[in-house]
Amino acid sequence: MQKKIIALAVASLASGAALAQTNVTIYGIADAGYVYSSGGSNNILNTNNGNKTFSGVQSGILGGSRIGFRGTEALGNGLSAIFTLEYSLTIDDNTGVGTSNGNGGLNARQQFVGLQSDKLGTVALGRQYAPGYVATVNNDVLAGSILGSQSILSSQAGNTITPNSAARWDNAATYTSPNWSGFTAKAIYAFGESETLAKDGKDSNANLRVYDSNLSSTDNGRFGLGGNYSNGALNIDLVYQQRYSVVPTADSAMAVPNLWGNDINEGYIGASYDFKAAKVSASYQQQNDKNVANNDNTVWSLGVKVPVMAASNVLLTYGQLEMDAGPRGSRVDGKSNTATLAWTTAMSKRTTLYAGYVWVDNDKMSLPIRFSGVPAGVGQVNETNNTFAAGVNHTF
Repeated sequence: MQKKIIALAVASLASGAALAQTNVTIYGIADAGYVYSSGGSNNILNTNNGNKTFSGVQSGILGGSRIGFRGTEALGNGLSAIFTLEYSLTIDDNTGVGTSNGNGGLNARQQFVGLQSDKLGTVALGRQYAPGYVATVNNDVLAGSILGSQSILSSQAGNTITPNSAARWDNAATYTSPNWSGFTAKAIYAFGESETLAKDGKDSNANLRVYDSNLSSTDNGRFGLGGNYSNGALNIDLVYQQRYSVVPTADSAMAVPNLWGNDINEGYIGASYDFKAAKVSASYQQQNDKNVANNDNTVWSLGVKVPVMAASNVLLTYGQLEMDAGPRGSRVDGKSNTATLAWTTAMSKRTTLYAGYVWVDNDKMSLPIRFSGVPAGVGQVNETNNTFAAGVNHTF
């Protein structure tokens, strides 16, 4: 009898230790494909050298290649400790955003630790998604893929409401609410923590750049607030994001310091609805740059996803970027239009084959927008850019 009691006690202790351990999940995406892209030379400058083309293998076309580690530990009374460590991979050549960021470390998509309460919500610290990231993924039938119109236009216009790297903020504190009958809210503040240029940007001899010493000032800080309503087939997102007192830093390439120091504000509304026979999505966003650079722009996009056959989909997106930027004499106030026609086929729950055609048309006063996976020279103002891509996406 005594042996049985001892055995039960040991089993109970072992069970308690197991429950206290962190539950860690390893996950990721391996995605690569072939890309062929062609764009005309800039004929405004009479550099008529024929089309510029790109042909090669690219990583992360349908979805960004990555590896991640996610864990939770129950602390009792509905409270848990959580963490996420997620890193970009370029599986085609291991450069750029691959396993090294050039400083001997991994390039993080996300890395944060926090506390999660069933009733009170989640607080986290680290490099995290701003609300605009998830919103743009929610309301894009291509789920933020670089094939999609909204992704192409928002990233190259310099917006932080985008499904791309600009929506991942360092030094950030976030609060995410519980789900209240389909509604959730998220707030984020990212500290600047950078040595920013002094007001005049020069020493008394006007020779050297002079930097303020306060590394936790509001300069280059960021704030975001997002609300999401999701109920069955309907999804709606509203987002506001702000970059405070944007000024050059010690490692910045901004050339003229006295043209900076003001805020950049962004707003977004997006929605999607799944009719079963087809899923539709739409979004509209604006950026207001109060600096002399005045990088104001408007982006809107539409999309439709139609299931065909057993496990395939036809996807179509269309979007437009309207620039209203730059000081007098060097204004960028033109339009860029882009459309995507894509096909996906699920070979299993984890493996998807895809192919797509992307068309971009820039007028003479717009930006040199192009397909995001190719070098800048392929896309030019006053020219079109045509891209074909096909590949395989595997999740794990």
